[in-house]
Amino acid sequence: MAADGKVAVALLSGGLDSMVAAALAREAGFELLALSVDYNQRHRVELGAASRIAAALGAGRHITLPLDLSAFGGSALTADIAVPKGGVGADIPITYVPARNTIFLSLALGWAEAASAHDLFIGVNALDYSGYPDCRPEFIASFEAMAALATKAGVEGAPFRVHAPLQHMTKADIVREAARLGLDMALSWSCYDPAPAGTHCGLCDSCRLRQRGFADAQIADPTDYAARP
Repeated sequence: MAADGKVAVALLSGGLDSMVAAALAREAGFELLALSVDYNQRHRVELGAASRIAAALGAGRHITLPLDLSAFGGSALTADIAVPKGGVGADIPITYVPARNTIFLSLALGWAEAASAHDLFIGVNALDYSGYPDCRPEFIASFEAMAALATKAGVEGAPFRVHAPLQHMTKADIVREAARLGLDMALSWSCYDPAPAGTHCGLCDSCRLRQRGFADAQIADPTDYAARP
């Protein structure tokens, strides 16, 4: 445990954003409890990335929790729906998984209360992202308020804080922050639709945002892409 007893539950998807958010929690002196969710997503390679990142960050414990959201469908990440490859648009894309961050933060909240931790970290971003409604600051603030009402710890005067340290960063800012933290960004995985050879496809929204982030930051991109826009 951290020297001063600070413990945080960090949601770890395997992507660059969650990696940086968890690393910032570690830098702030928290012992990490890393939570990944196996929701039967089509890009399951990210779960392997999450395990490697948890180990690299020295997480005190890493849980990969099975929760099959493909039973609900409704997203290109959980159903047999083509992943868009035409570029980031203005509308909420079909890669949005219904209520995913609400579900994931609820799971993190449950573990945090059981572990007597009061800090949650999530790598959501509201600038360079795909337009998901559950990445916005008002969602994070609302979830934090709900957590104070919905838990024994909250009603007894020990509320939870939801940290979203990347909330107002561009993707280039996030890449620069990862470099400052000395992270091996090659451990992370962003692609929504991995190429047959096991590389990033290079054309989905997430790949495009990743490529642009490295380019704008003027930092070498360690990612192997099957194609480029």
